[in-house]
Amino acid sequence: MGSTSFGIPEHRFGSNGEKMPVLGFGTAVFPPVGAEATKMAILQSIKLGYRHFDTAAKYGSEQPLGEAIQEALSIGLIQSRDELFITTKLWCGDAHGDLVVPALKRSLQNLKLEYLDLFLIHWPVSCKPGTYEFPIKEENFLPMDFNSVWAAMEECQRLNLTKSIGVSNFSCKKLTDILAIANIPPAVNQVEMNPMWQQKKLREFCRANGIFLTAYSPLGANGTFWGSDRVLECEVLKEIAKAKGKTAAQVSLRWIYEQGVGVIVKSFNGERMKQNLGIFDWSLDEDELKKIDELPQSRGVTGVAYTSKYGPFRTVEDIWDGE
Repeated sequence: MGSTSFGIPEHRFGSNGEKMPVLGFGTAVFPPVGAEATKMAILQSIKLGYRHFDTAAKYGSEQPLGEAIQEALSIGLIQSRDELFITTKLWCGDAHGDLVVPALKRSLQNLKLEYLDLFLIHWPVSCKPGTYEFPIKEENFLPMDFNSVWAAMEECQRLNLTKSIGVSNFSCKKLTDILAIANIPPAVNQVEMNPMWQQKKLREFCRANGIFLTAYSPLGANGTFWGSDRVLECEVLKEIAKAKGKTAAQVSLRWIYEQGVGVIVKSFNGERMKQNLGIFDWSLDEDELKKIDELPQSRGVTGVAYTSKYGPFRTVEDIWDGE
């Protein structure tokens, strides 16, 4: 495993040798803060050393990310776009075989880029073509045609529109369905994971199948309708943090990293952006790892029984059939 010039370790994909910084900067903000604030936060994060940026068609942050990249290049924060690793995601309304390539081209236009580093299927369900509203109306849900959608994802890679392809929010069962038909297996599965939702079975499955797991909501998504402060207020994590002279957030992020999992962090607060980078020059001991391993488990985002009021999914079972 190498590292960026700022000391963020990188994971090398076995299938194509591409390298991904294991710590990424998330751009999904609920409620949205506006394009200018998003762009300024991204610029600040580039100054601090972040090189991996995670966005999605649905977040509304592709455009400000693209503008931040252009500005970073023009003022010399980075010398080349190749210094960055950019991930975006395919929305459910575009999760149809004939709409995947056009959707990626649209994302590239928003980002002002010629290629992506990673393109993910956002959720393992589709909705009626051209449906972009959120929440998704009950009558607009459709089961995903995995064959045609994954074939189109592979076409995106063959066309060099993206260097790698993957999925998000996929269970072991749905990954098995994809692996059965894939010529190019998914490089990444991005899912909710933190010390309070440890994804043990999924971690083992992904490791055994050469899929790199990446964690979103690593601190419990506090402040969103599905999240809570259960990670940051966890007494076990707070005790370990105190003993280490770290924050509970840093302990949580370090724990994820020590599981061999990538992590997407999201903070537009400069001090916390710095703290989130400070997880690579120390480690958790065996006793601390054991205490975290024994924490009671409960889901956040994939544990919400979604209704049409909150969308995008009617029930957990629509998207998550076991770990």
